[in-house]
Amino acid sequence: MSGHSKWANIQHRKKRQDDKRGKVFTRLIRELTVAARAGGTDPEGNPRLRLAIDKALSANMARTNIDRAIQRASSDADKDNLEEVTYEGFGPKGVAVLVECATDNRNRTVAEVRHAFSRNDGSLGETGSVNYLFNRRGVIYCEHDDEDKVLTTAVENDAEDVEADENAGRFVITMAPEHLFKVRKALEDVGVTIVESGFEMVATTAVELAGEDAEKVVKFVDMLEGLDDVQTVHTNAEFAG
Repeated sequence: MSGHSKWANIQHRKKRQDDKRGKVFTRLIRELTVAARAGGTDPEGNPRLRLAIDKALSANMARTNIDRAIQRASSDADKDNLEEVTYEGFGPKGVAVLVECATDNRNRTVAEVRHAFSRNDGSLGETGSVNYLFNRRGVIYCEHDDEDKVLTTAVENDAEDVEADENAGRFVITMAPEHLFKVRKALEDVGVTIVESGFEMVATTAVELAGEDAEKVVKFVDMLEGLDDVQTVHTNAEFAG
């Protein structure tokens, strides 16, 4: 267990999301559609879809809209050219960046992503240029006043790591993706408050940033997330609390 600033990362992300709520539903609908097409329309057998539904419900999306997006994914009458593509590169201060997109026009999307990199002292790289710096993991941000209970419950349910924030009572738990729902349910069963959970590309090494350097990276990520085709942005930036 160690003090860390991952909670600062989630706070930055939540603020950006709150500032552009209008695009959140669009991204959620795209994720529901892509997830259902990739792994089927049954959330019990499709963890990605199950998580997308959870996120949509947490964002107060109507259940009818969720069901409509899933049904559209399996409808032959609505087979658009939406596809997933990930771009890689380096942003300000040498921060490694993965940009996950859902697009019906790769030429448009790569041009917009490249423009965001160039406008912010970054460079778009080739496939594989930074991907090796990340591992796909399940991540849970949670709160509870009993550190031993959080640690014991997480470890007994196959969590890989539990990090305590410098603010008492807040934790970041990582695990193999297939254990995410098991760990989350176990924590909920003992009264731990789940703030956010999901699949993330977790960096193996971090670039610690503060002050103006952090502001530059936040501005860059904000520009990327403002693009219509961008679903998620992962970086190895770690912001000071």
